[in-house]
Amino acid sequence: MSFSIAGKTAVVTGAANGIGLAIARHFVDNGANVMFADMDEDRLANECGEAQEKSDSIRYFCGDLREKLTIANLLSATLDAYDRVDILVNASRQMMPTDPLDPDDDSMSILLQQNLMTTLRLSQLFANRMIKQAAEDGHEDRPAGSIINLSSIAARRTHANLLAYSVSSAALDQATRSLAVALAPERIRVNAVAFGSVMSASLKCAIKDDKTGMRADIIDHTPLSRIASPGEVAEAVQFLASDGSKFMTGQILTVDGGRTLLDVVDRAAH
Repeated sequence: MSFSIAGKTAVVTGAANGIGLAIARHFVDNGANVMFADMDEDRLANECGEAQEKSDSIRYFCGDLREKLTIANLLSATLDAYDRVDILVNASRQMMPTDPLDPDDDSMSILLQQNLMTTLRLSQLFANRMIKQAAEDGHEDRPAGSIINLSSIAARRTHANLLAYSVSSAALDQATRSLAVALAPERIRVNAVAFGSVMSASLKCAIKDDKTGMRADIIDHTPLSRIASPGEVAEAVQFLASDGSKFMTGQILTVDGGRTLLDVVDRAAH
C-alpha cells in the first residue's frame, strides 16, 4: 500500500496561509505538482513567487473562487501548467460567529456560499475534467481522481454562536457523501477531513493574547491534550489523496485529538 502522490497534479484552494498552505507545501515536498490557489495575491506571491522560479512543481493562481468564471480560469491555468489535474483539495473555508436571535445576521448565507457552494462548484468542474482525462487515458482499472474537502467537527457539535459554521460544515459533509456516490462510477473518490483544534491562521490570531484562556480550554477538552499542527491535517489529506485509501470514498475522516469523544456541547469547536 502506497501513500505516494509523486507525479500527481493537485490544486489546493485556500493555499495562501494556515492549513491550506501547509497542505500545498506538504504535497510539493512529497513530489506532486501543485497549483496554490487563493484570493490573497500578496501572500501567494510571498509564498510561491521565488519557489515558482526555481521549481516546475509550483504554480499559483489568485482569484475569488466564489465566482464561477474564476473557477473556470483556475482549471484553465492548471491545465496550461500541467495538462491535467488528479487531486482537488478544497481547503478554502471561513469561520465566523452567528447571533442566533438576530434576523439581520447574514453569517448563514456567507458561510453557505463560501464553505458549501464554492466547494461544490469547484468539485463539479474539476470532476468533469477528471472524467474526460480518464476517457482519454483509456485505463479502466485506474483511479480517475480524488477530491478532498476540509470540514469541521462543528458539524457534530452544538454551539449557538457557531450556528452558521456548524450548519455549513454539516452540509459539506452531506455533499461529500452525495458526490462520492455520484462520482464512484467514474472512479473519482470524494472524502473529507473534519478537524478539531488546529493551529490555523485564525486560531493563532484568536489566542494571540489569550485573555480568555482559550488555549487552556481547548487543551482541557481534547483527550490528547494539545492543539494539532496544520501539518498533521496535511498528512491526513495526503492519505486520502493517495492510493493508500483507494477503497475509501464518502468518508469524513476525523482529526481532532479525540475531542468528539467527549460530550461537551457548550464548548466551541475552535
